[in-house]
Amino acid sequence: MAHKIHEIEERPKRALLVSFLTDTKNGSAGNPDDGGENHGRELEGLAKTLELEIAGHEIVRVRERQPKFGIGTGKAAELAETATRVKADCIIFDSEISPSQQRNWEDLAGMPALDRQELIIQIFAMRAATREAELQVRLAELMYRLPRLAHKYIDLSRQRGGRYGTRGAGETRLETDRRQIEKRIHKLEKEIEGVEKERQVQRRQRERQGLPVCAVVGYTNAGKSSLLNSLTGAGVLVEDKLFATLDTATRRFSPEPGMTALLTDTVGFIRRLPHSLIKAFRSTLEEAARAALLIHVLDASDPGIENCLQTTISVLSELGAGEIPVITVLNKCDLLADTELDAMVSRFPESLAVSVKKGDGLEELKCRIAKELKNSMEYR
Repeated sequence: MAHKIHEIEERPKRALLVSFLTDTKNGSAGNPDDGGENHGRELEGLAKTLELEIAGHEIVRVRERQPKFGIGTGKAAELAETATRVKADCIIFDSEISPSQQRNWEDLAGMPALDRQELIIQIFAMRAATREAELQVRLAELMYRLPRLAHKYIDLSRQRGGRYGTRGAGETRLETDRRQIEKRIHKLEKEIEGVEKERQVQRRQRERQGLPVCAVVGYTNAGKSSLLNSLTGAGVLVEDKLFATLDTATRRFSPEPGMTALLTDTVGFIRRLPHSLIKAFRSTLEEAARAALLIHVLDASDPGIENCLQTTISVLSELGAGEIPVITVLNKCDLLADTELDAMVSRFPESLAVSVKKGDGLEELKCRIAKELKNSMEYR
């Protein structure tokens, strides 16, 4: 008699999210670990992008960060108990935790502990679709892992100390792994250099054509790729998820009859983008720094729009793109009531309200782009 085979779908992993809200002396909440409502939504969005199920979100007020867990041992024990009670498979922190703190949390809770950096790197790894993106993500992963190797083998080195005058097996293994990772980092950096040279060749070819470049920048999931598609018919992947696009896409378009320019999509920014990712994706991000004009897309329906604006300005400044002319585009205006839209436009003078989804405001945007390019020395 034949046995029936039943497919068992693996349940999604459950994550307990933890935000540290730092109290200042006057009792108000301060940065950089602001665990306010806007940032809480962002952390949940990151977790859902990795297809994790939210088991709960704890916001912990902290006056002074403690070295062992980042918070007091009593509160850490409570969070570990909460993680077990809500049947979480992992704990995710909306801030950076040191390698030693990561190990302490995993020992206490008996489950993986991830910080914001690792979460974003994993999303980038999931999203990487081209060779360049894969190389850049691998480099960021290895740079993140390297300082955490010392804690990976600490128990082994204690238990397996060699004879007097020799290194323990754990220490030897640690050093071997460190050397291997350092070699892989060096190899990846060389490969990325090769890809950068190819990008430079493509850039010089574009420059010889004499066409100005407009870079679409902004917070992740603001609608940058949708705007590129609407203006150029590019067919770039569009998803309602964070970091749907990791690779730049450049297409020709005509802001007005007789004028041709290039429109470049860029990777989305996010609050406290891990330094390893900024370093690994620097060549991709620098496309914005070489543009004649920046089109800064903001999600008008996002309650945290001011934070998104400041994050993008900060990253652009770090990349040396702070002085490039900018057109601010308030996207998704179809989601706002008329009074809300009027208030939003008043908050951002000189901005343009558009709905890429419905096509509203795009002709006005093209006219503004044409006007800015005519005023630019880049367009002749």
